[in-house]
Amino acid sequence: MFDWDEKPELNITPLVDVMLVLLAILMVATPAIVYQEDINLPQGSRTKAYKKIKNINLKITKDKIIYIGKNRYDFKNFADSFLLYARSIDRRTPVYISADKALSYGEVMYVLKVIKEAGFSKVSLITNG
Repeated sequence: MFDWDEKPELNITPLVDVMLVLLAILMVATPAIVYQEDINLPQGSRTKAYKKIKNINLKITKDKIIYIGKNRYDFKNFADSFLLYARSIDRRTPVYISADKALSYGEVMYVLKVIKEAGFSKVSLITNG
């Protein structure tokens, strides 16, 4: 006689066992797969020499005296003096400004503005930090 109230039970243990074995095989085999694509690299120029760009170190003392290397400039006339100094210098040259902490923010920003208006874009402020 057939019992209509009986619920069928599925035995999924063999299915899980097979899937775990397949997963283990996949995990072991995957690192051994090597993908290789052939690419053609462009030729570089080995003969071109590296040209080091010099930098400009600018120092401002607490007495508002500006030094670029061994050259000394007055704060009041710095804008004109720097434009004359920068005529023969590449505008991509980095400029590093070291200013005494006794100077006001406006005085340092004035020097920065003069350098930017002269066409230099790589300007940095040097700190002790």
